[in-house]
Amino acid sequence: MPPSPAEPASTSAPVSGPVSLCAREPRVAAERLVSEMVPPPRFDSVRFATYVPDPNQPSQAEAVTVLSAFAAGLDGAAGGGRGNGKAKGNNGKGRRRWFGRQPAEAAGPRGVYLDGGYGVGKTHLLASLWHATPATPEQKAFGTFVELTNLVGALGFQQTVRTLGGHRLLCIDEFELDDPGDTVLVSSLLSRLVESGVALAATSNTLPGKLGEGRFAAADFMREIQGLSARFRPLRIDGEDYRHRGLPEAPAPLTTEQVTRAAHATGAASLDDFPALLGHLATVHPSRYGALTEGLRVACFTDVGPVPDQSTALRLVVLADRLYDREIPVLASGLPFDRLFGEEMLNGGYRKKYFRAISRLTALARDAKGLLAE
Repeated sequence: MPPSPAEPASTSAPVSGPVSLCAREPRVAAERLVSEMVPPPRFDSVRFATYVPDPNQPSQAEAVTVLSAFAAGLDGAAGGGRGNGKAKGNNGKGRRRWFGRQPAEAAGPRGVYLDGGYGVGKTHLLASLWHATPATPEQKAFGTFVELTNLVGALGFQQTVRTLGGHRLLCIDEFELDDPGDTVLVSSLLSRLVESGVALAATSNTLPGKLGEGRFAAADFMREIQGLSARFRPLRIDGEDYRHRGLPEAPAPLTTEQVTRAAHATGAASLDDFPALLGHLATVHPSRYGALTEGLRVACFTDVGPVPDQSTALRLVVLADRLYDREIPVLASGLPFDRLFGEEMLNGGYRKKYFRAISRLTALARDAKGLLAE
């Protein structure tokens, strides 16, 4: 069943011309958070067969083989989560190929962790695993790290365990531990889900043993970090950013007049002053950024400039991810996207997030080029 539409506060009456994201204040019900835990539109049709490994990077082809076997080990006979009482019977053989003993006794990794640089196709592979797992959509979940933590905030910890504990598979994209609270929360949640028999799969630019490194006093939380790392078998995926493999240079920024004209000429467009939009993002929870962009065909930004601080930068990273997931092209004036983040940010603990955002926004700017001719 398709998710219910978002309900931005700015939808009181239809208006002509572009909308402003700054005027939207989306509210998302907890039920929608659960129903939307599926691969985003960009990855709705991807499969292992559509992933094109780089012949110069054997780890990419190996990842397809490993993940295909992982999915096969989660067949219907294996059961899934606490919602299926067959987990310890003979029908559990399929899962034992991957996870060894049954949930109550398992001591080894209970999932796979796709580690690699931005743009090597980790989300493509994670979504392909979700699609390949022989279970109904109600028995498997796919979401970003921030969406998972927000689900806990909306439902409460125990209800989240009950909701996801009956699943066969939980896929977590963009797995990051940005603060000590998230470390403890996610470690506890995944431990409970593993005990319920839920298989785990995750992507990140950081190996699980390095999560949180350089971002907080990791020594105080080393026990939780190591416990979380033990839940996964790391699977390294090497390669260059496919979004720019063999493609021309990123398009130069447009003039404000060009962006404004295109926004008014294109249906379902948004038009926002970039500094004002960054300020507005601080008033909207990152889990709602997908709803914030709902219904857009193109996002238009004027006066793009350097991001002033790290909190603002991290919010922009999430917005870039949601725009990319939903295949919403971006037209912008001002600075090019590779100058959004200062040297200190690009050399700090979140640098991989910032490079991912640059990569994705550049790809979306390239996608928008055709709109100028319409």
